[in-house]
Amino acid sequence: MKILGVVNITEDSFSDGGKYLSADAAIAHARLLAKDADILDLGAASSNPDAKAVAADVEIARLAPVVAALKADNRVISIDTFLPDVQRWALEQNVDYLNDIQGFPDKALYPLLSESNARLIVMHSVQERGIATRVDVPPPEILERIKRFFDNRIVALTQAGIARERIIVDPGMGFFLGSDPETSLTVLRAIPELTRGFGLPVLISVSRKSFLRKLTGRGPDEAGPASLSAELFAALQGADYIRTHDPAALRDAWAVWQAAAGNRP
Repeated sequence: MKILGVVNITEDSFSDGGKYLSADAAIAHARLLAKDADILDLGAASSNPDAKAVAADVEIARLAPVVAALKADNRVISIDTFLPDVQRWALEQNVDYLNDIQGFPDKALYPLLSESNARLIVMHSVQERGIATRVDVPPPEILERIKRFFDNRIVALTQAGIARERIIVDPGMGFFLGSDPETSLTVLRAIPELTRGFGLPVLISVSRKSFLRKLTGRGPDEAGPASLSAELFAALQGADYIRTHDPAALRDAWAVWQAAAGNRP
């Protein structure tokens, strides 16, 4: 299992908006997370339902000094953006991963994606385009929607010359699946089914998500224990990548769990 540490270089992320908006603060936070994260996932625009739109040039201006510093540190970098202009810029920086909440719908970008070496985190969302919104999707419907999305998108990407082994699938969580917590729980339980069905690595991002806060009645700054519980469940279901705000907690908890299970290296 690989751990992605979340670095929000944003004004209005629901959990830590504004804390790491300056380049110095973002770099310091990323370096702290890098002690336990395998990959640093940098995002310069929030995707929660109440977030404001951020122009591509602003995203790039926020990302550029952070990417430069972390590349100098030889860190593994992922860029979380759905704007094609920002994705083009990220590819020019030779980042290791691109993470798109829309799952790379813009075919005009496919030639550049094909020419690059970046791994692609292809996320499903019920919104299809843009940031999360508050919609209601009945839990029994969600898995078929996810399967249809990935069936179509994986074919489109591979037919464009993008090697299948570069693709990581993310089924989405929280508002990206719907406002009912049971919808996200249904998908968490189905991780083995998704892994078998697509034969591709699965990434799960539950950290501080809305459905956990709804289940526990906690705010974003109190959602650490619920996040860790869901992350451990995802890991035990076979998730290959977990994206989290607290890599240290997840790495420690996973090490203890593995040791208790007799899987200590």
